[in-house]
Amino acid sequence: MSTTRSSRHPVFDLADRFVDAFAATAPMEATFAGIDGHDDRWGDLSPDGIVAMDGLLRDTRAELDRMPPPTDEDTALAVRALADHLDPLIAEHDHDDPLRDLAHLGSTITLLPEVLGLHDPETELGRSSLLARLRSLPEALAGWRRRMELAVARQVLVARRQAESVVRQLRDAVADGGGITQAATRLVDADPGLAGEVERHLGRVRAAAEDTARWLEASYLPVAPERDGVGPERYHRALHGHLGTDLDVDETTAWAWEQLGVLLARAEQVAARIDPDAGMRAVLDRLRHDPAYAAPSPEAFRALMQERQELALDKLAGAHFDVPEEIRRVDVRLAPPGGALGAYYVGPSEDLSRPGSIWWALGDRQVIPLYEEVSTAYHEGFPGHHLQTGVQVTLGERLSRAHRMLIWNPGYGEGWALYAETLMDELAYLEEPAYELGYLTSSLLRILRVVVDIGLHLERPIPADAPVPAWSSVEPGTPWSFDRAVAALTEMAGVDRTYADSEVTRYLGWPGQAISYAVGQREILRLRAARRARDGDAFDLRAFHADVLGSGPVGLDHLGERVLGRT
Repeated sequence: MSTTRSSRHPVFDLADRFVDAFAATAPMEATFAGIDGHDDRWGDLSPDGIVAMDGLLRDTRAELDRMPPPTDEDTALAVRALADHLDPLIAEHDHDDPLRDLAHLGSTITLLPEVLGLHDPETELGRSSLLARLRSLPEALAGWRRRMELAVARQVLVARRQAESVVRQLRDAVADGGGITQAATRLVDADPGLAGEVERHLGRVRAAAEDTARWLEASYLPVAPERDGVGPERYHRALHGHLGTDLDVDETTAWAWEQLGVLLARAEQVAARIDPDAGMRAVLDRLRHDPAYAAPSPEAFRALMQERQELALDKLAGAHFDVPEEIRRVDVRLAPPGGALGAYYVGPSEDLSRPGSIWWALGDRQVIPLYEEVSTAYHEGFPGHHLQTGVQVTLGERLSRAHRMLIWNPGYGEGWALYAETLMDELAYLEEPAYELGYLTSSLLRILRVVVDIGLHLERPIPADAPVPAWSSVEPGTPWSFDRAVAALTEMAGVDRTYADSEVTRYLGWPGQAISYAVGQREILRLRAARRARDGDAFDLRAFHADVLGSGPVGLDHLGERVLGRT
């Protein structure tokens, strides 16, 4: 942050200090955010670490409350963005959510191999920080276990299904080929002289991971509740944090079922273009299993996705988007095995020396179907998360440091990424019917997430008039269950059983997050239509995109105010 900006209003200095203090308190999150100086530590994962973070959040919020009134638009944005970031985190601490740190995706254990995968062992700094983290991982796991022991003592527990997933992930991460083992192997490959030391540390890590897994099996699983849904209070609180708006779940559910029918009809039409005699289910089966529609190896898949990203950047930068030169690179990489399947994005570092990257977790697949991965590339990379995240990192003259580096709103960010998929469909970048069908099945998945997530967590039935196709085993009028949700994803979104199991387990462990994609996309499309109606022939799509991205991550209510000019 510039000296001029800091002296203009104290909120920018507060945001700078909050980033530094947060990074020191949560080094793993600092590594993901690309904030230098903390890559050699895990931070305090014990209950004391929770207390330290709670103090930081509350002290920062109290100082923000003492700030003088905003002096201009940028200052007002900085104040509101920081307040909207802090308040849900403080609410999580008020409700002991940090003790619920067991989930199929997004909890501490799932992040361990991912953060090690971000170290670059080809550099001296990367090797030393990776070695330091490998050396100290047993102590970090011991601290995390104390957190779980407190959770058991206070009966702040997550569902058994989530704990079972974490037990598997602990063992998978340190198995041969697991993410932690891979990181150790990369370290030795870069410096063979470290082999003996790395092997000793890895042995200690494996023992600690197994000990932690056995403790969970012996002490946590027997008392973990079987009930998966989190109930109305926790669910609505989570929704507000993810979306930045008070969502009408009844209206949203009705809209999602209506959209499901529309998408299914279009998907069947596109499937008929691929094979008019087969039907959608048979066409999807062919796209999943016919080598003609697949990359022959993980590396070939990675190269194809890299090529498509580079082509999109070349064609669309300057035409539909303002793309700063510093972010006209995105790397495609293969994720360490053992975690949840799918793709995710890691943003560029604060100094932009680390480029943004898409990571694909392919499981044990060696032949990779392409039909739905093309739209995924646009979602995770450009013009999805890479453009959105990259732009905010470069807006140092307008956004506070906290806003650029730490603040994230899933309704905004995932909504933009899903909007990017729709835009690429509109711009004809899904040039093959197979890719178009893949986009539609991905859209079906996101819509199904809405009805499944709300239905499971609030224990609502499937409506009697739900537009379920005749060939689906999902019965209207029956209550949602894990198995019915998996069946809905496999039969109506075309995903395989393993991935569907992973998806539904993810929704149950991360309440409200799964619906942020479709709900956020809906709001961005609504804002685009409102801007078009307001501006008429003067409507400028590129300017609309610049306004959405220039806001940085904000809640959906705040985004509407900024994009439509309301105060």
